[in-house]
Amino acid sequence: MVFSSLLFLFRFLPIVLIMYFLAPKKARNTLLFLSSLIFYAWGEPIYIVLMLFSTIVDYTLGLFVSHYLSKNLKSKARLCVIISAIINLSLLGFFKYWDFFIGSINSIFSLNLPIFQLALPIGISFYTFQTMSYTIDIYRGNAKAQKNIISFGAYVALFPQLIAGPIVQYKTIAKQLNERTCTYDEFAVGIHYFMIGLGKKILFANNIGQLWDQISTMSLGQQSILTAWLGIICYAFQIYFDFSGYSDMAIGLGHMFGFRFLKNFDYPYISKSITEFWRRWHISLGTWFREYVYIPLGGNRKGLKRQFINIAIVWLLTGFWHGASWNFVLWGVYFGIILMIEKAFLLKFLEKLPSVFSHLYSIIIVLIGWVIFAFDSLPMGINYLKHMFGLSSISLWNTQFLYLLYNNIILIVILCFASTPIPAKIMNTILPYNKDNVSNKIVISRCIFYAIVFLLCVAYLVDATYNPFLYFRF
Repeated sequence: MVFSSLLFLFRFLPIVLIMYFLAPKKARNTLLFLSSLIFYAWGEPIYIVLMLFSTIVDYTLGLFVSHYLSKNLKSKARLCVIISAIINLSLLGFFKYWDFFIGSINSIFSLNLPIFQLALPIGISFYTFQTMSYTIDIYRGNAKAQKNIISFGAYVALFPQLIAGPIVQYKTIAKQLNERTCTYDEFAVGIHYFMIGLGKKILFANNIGQLWDQISTMSLGQQSILTAWLGIICYAFQIYFDFSGYSDMAIGLGHMFGFRFLKNFDYPYISKSITEFWRRWHISLGTWFREYVYIPLGGNRKGLKRQFINIAIVWLLTGFWHGASWNFVLWGVYFGIILMIEKAFLLKFLEKLPSVFSHLYSIIIVLIGWVIFAFDSLPMGINYLKHMFGLSSISLWNTQFLYLLYNNIILIVILCFASTPIPAKIMNTILPYNKDNVSNKIVISRCIFYAIVFLLCVAYLVDATYNPFLYFRF
């Protein structure tokens, strides 16, 4: 089940919301936990066992960590944290990476070790990191152990952000699990975020994604250099509006149920360096790696050489986190190298350039990265890069490119505009949703706007056969 489906919009969500607000406050975590399990089981019922196992293990180890710290037995508390990390990473490694590693070993050494071909549990990369952060936060003193296993289960399985984040650290919502309120104003903010996210996903990501699919599967005879650039620009828009749209919907649902999730995207395509880009893209993942890997390794406190080693480790892990394929490893290495170059000298140079040039540099570097990311097959990705830079026997442009550009130029212009903060600023000026004492006219206008977005999305979903979600595989 996905947010951008008629089943979720017209059945699951309304039923859960009605039951949630009718239920006593003490029963709401139980309701969220059970409804989240149903949400997850809709696609993969067997893997509920895996999620419940992770929940029980980390809940128990969290209590042990808290107990040992209260007795000043820090070494035993640290051992519990290590056990938690080993169990969680072992589960993630087995289900996500076993076939990848065994397949690579078989290929290198001409062996025939067994490959299980297990389906990847949806959202395992996200909820594994969340449960790991729980025991670490307790050990660091940033959070207290959760005594109620149902409340902890609600944190792990919380359906608004279960499938694809944002990755919610326990310390950020620990108080909200025990005490939270949802006012009419907060519910309205939730509707705002959800509708904006729904529009991003269905009206923007789905439409531009179809153009990318068409271009990426073209034969060499249909390709041109500009067609290849158009295609990867389309993919860049698709993955941004797809994932940021989902994150906005998750944040909106959080507001509806009384939770405050941190934002996951901050207009990354306006960045003037790759360092800035990764402060704006998938913020929750970057924050997790910074707090639980980069800083514990020493961060930037032990000299430039050690900082480069730490960056290399973080970005190798970031690549692996995204998928069990060599293209993701290469993608992580690619951005790790770029970030090291910027730290060494390039960032100071970029700051002196006119913003148009530093922005152009960032966009080109990101687009090359998306080529690596988009193709599981490294040879296909390399061939696509050759097309982009004129290293294949194709023309600069052809009639196919002109046809595609002519039919999609309005959508592309809209997406360029929507990738900036300008539309949000205009809307918040004309139809503010987070200010006190707004007029009834503004409230009604806002409702009309959301209704139009919702109806357009529903109209698309009724007939649509194309409704992928890119981050499900991560």
